[in-house]
Amino acid sequence: MQTDSNSPDGVASANNEPNPGKFLIPRSQRQRFFTQFTLMTLIGWVVGGVVSIALEKIVLQSLSSSAAIQPQTWSILVRSLSNVVFAMIFAADQSLVVYRYLPGWQWLFATSVGWLIANGVSTAWINYISTIASSSSEDTLILGFLSAIAYIISGIWLGISQWLVLRRYTADIWWWNFLPSISFFWITILVWLLFIVQNLIPETYRTPILYWSGQGLTAVILGAIPAIGLCTLKRNLHPKAGISP
Repeated sequence: MQTDSNSPDGVASANNEPNPGKFLIPRSQRQRFFTQFTLMTLIGWVVGGVVSIALEKIVLQSLSSSAAIQPQTWSILVRSLSNVVFAMIFAADQSLVVYRYLPGWQWLFATSVGWLIANGVSTAWINYISTIASSSSEDTLILGFLSAIAYIISGIWLGISQWLVLRRYTADIWWWNFLPSISFFWITILVWLLFIVQNLIPETYRTPILYWSGQGLTAVILGAIPAIGLCTLKRNLHPKAGISP
């Protein structure tokens, strides 16, 4: 039977490593994989953000003179389209690295869908929490805490989507369901730290520095933590019957 070029075994043969060992990412390739995956995640985050924002502005401007659709309705539709474009670009950039070890299109699809679900769930919960909070400082603090919890927990949806792909090729993978939540947790911590030290930044440059620092740290965390996780995964040497590699 012909070996699937997208399967771990096919990749190992292509890399002249007939016996790559029990790990999905061979030890000799981990440093390169970590660097490439983190870098491509950063690029995907920046490019996806720029493209999705530009697309949203262009479409909204072109539809602003149309009376066929209510402004609020097409604003929601365009924003949803923008989120889809961002998710696909973000996932596609990661797939350019992952495809050597896993089917790239499966990772792209799983990551895109998982990201959209996680983003939608967290946004819905945060909006709901904001509607039940008053304007007091105590409630504002509680609102921020609950919003952070909702954001962190929403990462489970991204983890589940990626787990559905990884479980076919790796063993003992149940913990991956919670890995994106760990990434979201550290993103929350770093954003909180930036908020604390913002008064140390000159007011003239505060807004752009905080924005780009937050975006850069978010992208690096979203790349580094999953990269570490992928490097620890063990190959499924005994695939279940009925699941094709």
